[in-house]
Amino acid sequence: MNATGVDVKADAKVDEQRRGQAGMVTAETAVALSALVAVTLGMTWVVAVVGIQARCVDAARDTARAVARGESVGAGEEEGRRSAPEGARITVRRGGGVASVEVAADARPSWPVLSRLPAITVGGHAVVALEPGVS
Repeated sequence: MNATGVDVKADAKVDEQRRGQAGMVTAETAVALSALVAVTLGMTWVVAVVGIQARCVDAARDTARAVARGESVGAGEEEGRRSAPEGARITVRRGGGVASVEVAADARPSWPVLSRLPAITVGGHAVVALEPGVS
């Protein structure tokens, strides 16, 4: 004990224990931050895929409307390509009084960390009744 009544050996032992635990907190923080980064990348990728899927739905709707108005299939596809994601595949069917359009696109991560993941195919579908006089 020192002059103030504090047990010096006990204080030294507590300080030693604290120093040993400080490294553990650093390791836990590193693991937690890595997990947080992984979850953030994953959620960002999900939002990007949903955005691509929404663009496919918009392209299918635009193409179906154009074909239902009586425009040629080629002109309808051109209309749809304006809102479709790059590299989208557009399939148009006309018959039975309706125009049916399917748009599909491959969503592939462009970030170097995720570039090895396989592409996810997303798409949209629209069916519109043909205008009177359009066959």
